[in-house]
Amino acid sequence: QIPKDPTQRWLRELSALSQQLQQVHPNVLAKILKQRTIYQNEEIVVIDKPYGLPVHGGPGIKNCIADVLPILAKMLENMKADPLHLCHRLDKETTGVMVLARSKEAAEKIRLLFKTRQVEKIYWAIVLGDPDPVEGIVEIPIVEKEVQSHQSHYKMTLAPNYRLRPEDGKVMKIRKNRNAESAVTRYRRLASASACSLLELQPITGVKHQIRVHLAYGLGCPILGDHKYSHWSKLAPQKLPELTLRRLKLEQSKARHLPLHLHAHRLRLPLGQPLDFVCKLPLFFQKTLRKLELDIPKD
Repeated sequence: QIPKDPTQRWLRELSALSQQLQQVHPNVLAKILKQRTIYQNEEIVVIDKPYGLPVHGGPGIKNCIADVLPILAKMLENMKADPLHLCHRLDKETTGVMVLARSKEAAEKIRLLFKTRQVEKIYWAIVLGDPDPVEGIVEIPIVEKEVQSHQSHYKMTLAPNYRLRPEDGKVMKIRKNRNAESAVTRYRRLASASACSLLELQPITGVKHQIRVHLAYGLGCPILGDHKYSHWSKLAPQKLPELTLRRLKLEQSKARHLPLHLHAHRLRLPLGQPLDFVCKLPLFFQKTLRKLELDIPKD
Protein backbone atom coordinates (compact mmCIF):
# COMPACT_ATOMS: atom_id res chain seq x y z
CA GLN A 1 0.00 0.00 0.00
CA ILE A 2 1.77 3.16 -1.23
CA PRO A 3 0.40 6.38 0.33
CA LYS A 4 -0.91 8.96 -2.18
CA ASP A 5 0.27 11.91 -0.11
CA PRO A 6 3.92 12.68 -1.13
CA THR A 7 4.86 13.62 2.46
CA GLN A 8 3.53 10.31 3.78
CA ARG A 9 5.35 8.49 0.99
CA TRP A 10 8.61 10.29 1.85
CA LEU A 11 8.15 9.36 5.53
CA ARG A 12 7.51 5.73 4.60
CA GLU A 13 10.69 5.71 2.48
CA LEU A 14 12.74 7.24 5.31
CA SER A 15 11.54 4.88 8.01
CA ALA A 16 12.17 1.90 5.69
CA LEU A 17 15.78 2.93 4.98
CA SER A 18 17.34 1.26 8.01
CA GLN A 19 15.16 -1.82 8.07
CA GLN A 20 15.47 -2.79 4.41
CA LEU A 21 18.91 -4.35 4.43
CA GLN A 22 18.46 -6.10 7.77
CA GLN A 23 15.66 -8.22 6.33
CA VAL A 24 17.32 -9.60 3.21
CA HIS A 25 19.16 -12.92 2.79
CA PRO A 26 23.00 -12.58 2.95
CA ASN A 27 23.21 -13.66 -0.73
CA VAL A 28 20.85 -10.83 -1.70
CA LEU A 29 22.91 -8.38 0.34
CA ALA A 30 26.11 -9.51 -1.40
CA LYS A 31 24.35 -9.06 -4.75
CA ILE A 32 23.33 -5.49 -3.78
CA LEU A 33 26.95 -4.71 -2.86
CA LYS A 34 28.13 -6.23 -6.14
CA GLN A 35 25.78 -3.87 -8.01
CA ARG A 36 27.19 -1.00 -5.97
CA THR A 37 30.81 -1.81 -6.86
CA ILE A 38 32.32 1.31 -8.45
CA TYR A 39 35.88 0.06 -9.05
CA GLN A 40 37.98 -3.08 -8.80
CA ASN A 41 41.50 -4.19 -9.65
CA GLU A 42 43.71 -7.07 -8.51
CA GLU A 43 44.23 -5.46 -5.08
CA ILE A 44 41.02 -3.67 -4.15
CA VAL A 45 37.25 -3.48 -4.57
CA VAL A 46 35.52 -0.14 -3.96
CA ILE A 47 31.81 -0.05 -3.10
CA ASP A 48 29.20 2.65 -2.60
CA LYS A 49 27.99 1.73 0.90
CA PRO A 50 24.22 1.91 1.31
CA TYR A 51 22.43 3.59 4.23
CA GLY A 52 21.69 1.67 7.43
CA LEU A 53 24.10 -1.18 6.81
CA PRO A 54 26.59 -1.80 9.64
CA VAL A 55 30.17 -2.72 8.76
CA HIS A 56 30.49 -5.09 11.75
CA GLY A 57 28.00 -7.36 13.52
CA GLY A 58 26.72 -6.86 17.05
CA PRO A 59 23.65 -7.34 19.26
CA GLY A 60 20.43 -7.16 17.22
CA ILE A 61 22.31 -6.95 13.91
CA LYS A 62 21.30 -9.60 11.41
CA ASN A 63 23.24 -8.39 8.38
CA CYS A 64 26.56 -6.58 8.11
CA ILE A 65 29.22 -6.03 5.46
CA ALA A 66 31.87 -8.16 7.25
CA ASP A 67 29.62 -11.25 7.14
CA VAL A 68 29.02 -11.18 3.37
CA LEU A 69 32.62 -10.52 2.27
CA PRO A 70 33.24 -14.21 1.35
CA ILE A 71 30.04 -14.31 -0.79
CA LEU A 72 30.80 -10.95 -2.42
CA ALA A 73 34.34 -12.10 -3.34
CA LYS A 74 32.94 -15.22 -5.06
CA MET A 75 30.34 -13.16 -6.94
CA LEU A 76 32.95 -10.68 -8.15
CA GLU A 77 35.64 -13.16 -9.10
CA ASN A 78 34.90 -16.87 -9.03
CA MET A 79 33.89 -19.61 -6.64
CA LYS A 80 37.48 -20.11 -5.45
CA ALA A 81 38.06 -16.46 -4.53
CA ASP A 82 39.37 -15.68 -1.03
CA PRO A 83 37.11 -13.53 1.15
CA LEU A 84 37.58 -9.75 0.86
CA HIS A 85 39.06 -7.80 3.79
CA LEU A 86 37.89 -4.63 5.54
CA CYS A 87 40.38 -1.72 5.40
CA HIS A 88 38.46 0.99 7.30
CA ARG A 89 34.99 1.55 8.69
CA LEU A 90 32.02 3.82 8.11
CA ASP A 91 29.19 4.29 10.60
CA LYS A 92 26.07 2.23 9.95
CA GLU A 93 24.18 5.38 8.86
CA THR A 94 26.96 6.81 6.68
CA THR A 95 26.78 6.25 2.92
CA GLY A 96 29.43 6.41 0.22
CA VAL A 97 32.96 5.34 -0.71
CA MET A 98 34.28 2.25 1.05
CA VAL A 99 37.45 0.33 0.15
CA LEU A 100 37.80 -3.46 0.52
CA ALA A 101 40.99 -5.44 -0.13
CA ARG A 102 41.35 -8.73 -1.99
CA SER A 103 44.20 -10.02 0.21
CA LYS A 104 45.46 -9.71 3.77
CA GLU A 105 48.64 -7.98 2.53
CA ALA A 106 46.70 -5.38 0.53
CA ALA A 107 44.41 -4.77 3.53
CA GLU A 108 47.39 -4.18 5.84
CA LYS A 109 48.99 -1.83 3.31
CA ILE A 110 45.78 0.22 3.00
CA ARG A 111 45.14 0.26 6.78
CA LEU A 112 48.62 1.70 7.19
CA LEU A 113 47.83 4.44 4.64
CA PHE A 114 44.73 5.34 6.68
CA LYS A 115 46.68 5.22 9.94
CA THR A 116 49.48 7.46 8.63
CA ARG A 117 46.90 9.92 7.22
CA GLN A 118 47.85 9.45 3.60
CA VAL A 119 44.27 8.83 2.47
CA GLU A 120 42.32 11.97 1.64
CA LYS A 121 38.65 11.67 2.62
CA ILE A 122 35.96 14.18 1.69
CA TYR A 123 32.48 13.96 3.23
CA TRP A 124 29.32 15.97 2.62
CA ALA A 125 26.80 16.63 5.38
CA ILE A 126 23.63 18.64 5.86
CA VAL A 127 23.75 20.32 9.27
CA LEU A 128 21.38 22.42 11.35
CA GLY A 129 22.36 26.09 11.54
CA ASP A 130 25.33 27.86 10.07
CA PRO A 131 28.93 27.30 11.20
CA ASP A 132 30.74 30.39 12.39
CA PRO A 133 33.20 30.98 10.74
CA VAL A 134 31.90 29.44 7.49
CA GLU A 135 35.15 27.56 6.97
CA GLY A 136 37.91 26.46 9.27
CA ILE A 137 39.44 23.63 11.28
CA VAL A 138 38.08 22.00 14.43
CA GLU A 139 40.94 20.59 16.45
CA ILE A 140 39.60 19.27 19.75
CA PRO A 141 40.47 15.86 21.25
CA ILE A 142 37.64 13.32 21.61
CA VAL A 143 36.96 10.83 24.39
CA GLU A 144 34.25 8.24 25.11
CA LYS A 145 32.17 8.96 28.23
CA GLU A 146 29.25 7.42 30.03
CA VAL A 147 26.18 9.67 30.03
CA GLN A 148 24.34 9.55 33.34
CA SER A 149 20.64 9.95 32.58
CA HIS A 150 17.44 7.97 33.12
CA GLN A 151 18.96 5.50 30.64
CA SER A 152 22.75 5.29 30.99
CA HIS A 153 24.60 5.12 27.67
CA TYR A 154 27.99 5.89 26.13
CA LYS A 155 28.84 8.71 23.75
CA MET A 156 31.92 10.25 22.24
CA THR A 157 32.47 13.81 23.42
CA LEU A 158 35.00 16.63 23.38
CA ALA A 159 37.95 16.72 25.75
CA PRO A 160 39.36 20.22 25.10
CA ASN A 161 42.93 21.16 26.10
CA TYR A 162 41.84 24.69 27.00
CA ARG A 163 39.01 26.40 28.82
CA LEU A 164 38.02 29.92 29.81
CA ARG A 165 38.71 30.94 33.41
CA PRO A 166 35.35 31.84 35.02
CA GLU A 167 36.76 34.87 36.93
CA ASP A 168 38.14 36.84 33.99
CA GLY A 169 37.49 34.82 30.82
CA LYS A 170 41.22 34.21 30.21
CA VAL A 171 42.25 31.10 28.25
CA MET A 172 43.74 28.40 30.48
CA LYS A 173 45.43 25.15 29.46
CA ILE A 174 43.96 22.16 31.27
CA ARG A 175 45.42 18.75 31.99
CA LYS A 176 45.12 16.38 29.06
CA ASN A 177 42.60 13.58 29.40
CA ARG A 178 44.68 10.39 29.23
CA ASN A 179 42.10 8.52 27.15
CA ALA A 180 41.33 11.30 24.69
CA GLU A 181 42.43 10.92 21.07
CA SER A 182 43.53 13.93 19.08
CA ALA A 183 40.99 14.77 16.37
CA VAL A 184 41.17 17.27 13.50
CA THR A 185 38.40 18.09 11.00
CA ARG A 186 38.51 20.69 8.23
CA TYR A 187 35.17 22.06 7.11
CA ARG A 188 33.74 24.58 4.67
CA ARG A 189 30.22 25.65 3.90
CA LEU A 190 29.01 24.93 0.36
CA ALA A 191 25.45 26.32 0.67
CA SER A 192 22.94 27.49 3.26
CA ALA A 193 19.12 27.78 3.27
CA SER A 194 16.10 26.81 5.42
CA ALA A 195 18.08 27.16 8.70
CA CYS A 196 20.48 24.43 7.43
CA SER A 197 23.86 24.26 5.67
CA LEU A 198 25.56 21.84 3.32
CA LEU A 199 29.15 21.34 4.47
CA GLU A 200 32.19 19.72 2.90
CA LEU A 201 34.30 17.96 5.53
CA GLN A 202 37.77 16.55 5.55
CA PRO A 203 38.62 14.48 8.62
CA ILE A 204 42.42 14.58 9.01
CA THR A 205 42.28 11.99 11.82
CA GLY A 206 39.96 9.00 12.09
CA VAL A 207 38.42 8.93 15.57
CA LYS A 208 35.08 7.13 16.08
CA HIS A 209 32.13 9.50 15.34
CA GLN A 210 34.64 12.34 14.89
CA ILE A 211 32.73 14.37 12.27
CA ARG A 212 29.45 14.03 14.16
CA VAL A 213 30.98 15.12 17.48
CA HIS A 214 33.04 18.00 16.04
CA LEU A 215 30.01 19.37 14.22
CA ALA A 216 27.50 18.95 17.06
CA TYR A 217 29.61 19.88 20.08
CA GLY A 218 32.47 21.83 18.49
CA LEU A 219 30.55 23.99 16.00
CA GLY A 220 27.05 23.69 17.47
CA CYS A 221 25.76 22.44 14.08
CA PRO A 222 24.61 18.82 14.51
CA ILE A 223 24.12 16.76 11.34
CA LEU A 224 20.51 16.57 10.15
CA GLY A 225 19.12 13.25 11.41
CA ASP A 226 21.85 12.75 14.03
CA HIS A 227 19.56 11.92 16.92
CA LYS A 228 22.47 10.63 19.04
CA TYR A 229 24.60 13.79 19.05
CA SER A 230 21.89 16.46 19.03
CA HIS A 231 21.49 16.29 22.82
CA TRP A 232 23.98 15.33 25.46
CA SER A 233 21.94 13.58 28.15
CA LYS A 234 18.71 12.71 26.34
CA LEU A 235 18.05 9.80 24.00
CA ALA A 236 15.45 11.68 21.97
CA PRO A 237 14.81 12.65 18.35
CA GLN A 238 16.55 15.78 17.09
CA LYS A 239 14.66 19.05 17.57
CA LEU A 240 14.36 20.83 14.22
CA PRO A 241 13.88 24.54 13.49
CA GLU A 242 10.36 25.59 12.38
CA LEU A 243 11.56 26.62 8.93
CA THR A 244 13.32 23.29 8.36
CA LEU A 245 10.20 21.34 9.39
CA ARG A 246 8.07 23.47 7.07
CA ARG A 247 10.36 22.93 4.07
CA LEU A 248 10.58 19.19 4.74
CA LYS A 249 6.79 19.11 5.29
CA LEU A 250 7.37 17.23 8.54
CA GLU A 251 5.94 17.53 12.04
CA GLN A 252 8.43 17.51 14.91
CA SER A 253 6.88 14.24 16.17
CA LYS A 254 8.01 12.57 12.91
CA ALA A 255 11.58 13.92 13.08
CA ARG A 256 12.78 10.57 14.44
CA HIS A 257 12.38 9.12 10.92
CA LEU A 258 14.96 11.50 9.46
CA PRO A 259 18.11 9.58 8.53
CA LEU A 260 21.63 10.83 9.19
CA HIS A 261 22.72 13.03 6.29
CA LEU A 262 26.42 12.19 6.16
CA HIS A 263 27.99 10.90 2.94
CA ALA A 264 31.55 9.77 2.16
CA HIS A 265 31.69 11.65 -1.14
CA ARG A 266 35.26 11.17 -2.24
CA LEU A 267 38.39 9.23 -1.36
CA ARG A 268 41.93 9.51 -2.72
CA LEU A 269 44.10 6.46 -2.21
CA PRO A 270 47.84 6.66 -2.98
CA LEU A 271 48.30 3.08 -4.24
CA GLY A 272 51.11 3.38 -6.78
CA GLN A 273 49.44 6.20 -8.72
CA PRO A 274 46.76 8.04 -6.69
CA LEU A 275 43.29 6.55 -7.22
CA ASP A 276 40.37 8.92 -6.91
CA PHE A 277 36.88 7.58 -6.12
CA VAL A 278 33.64 9.58 -6.03
CA CYS A 279 30.19 8.36 -4.98
CA LYS A 280 27.20 10.47 -5.82
CA LEU A 281 24.74 11.39 -3.11
CA PRO A 282 22.06 8.82 -2.22
CA LEU A 283 18.53 9.61 -3.35
CA PHE A 284 17.15 10.53 0.09
CA PHE A 285 20.01 13.03 0.52
CA GLN A 286 19.34 14.59 -2.90
CA LYS A 287 15.62 14.87 -2.09
CA THR A 288 16.38 16.58 1.23
CA LEU A 289 18.66 19.08 -0.52
CA ARG A 290 15.87 19.91 -2.97
CA LYS A 291 13.26 20.28 -0.22
CA LEU A 292 15.57 22.56 1.78
CA GLU A 293 16.51 24.50 -1.38
CA LEU A 294 20.21 23.87 -0.77
CA ASP A 295 22.02 24.10 -4.07
CA ILE A 296 24.58 21.41 -4.78
CA PRO A 297 27.82 22.96 -6.03
CA LYS A 298 28.80 21.64 -9.44
CA ASP A 299 31.89 19.47 -9.05
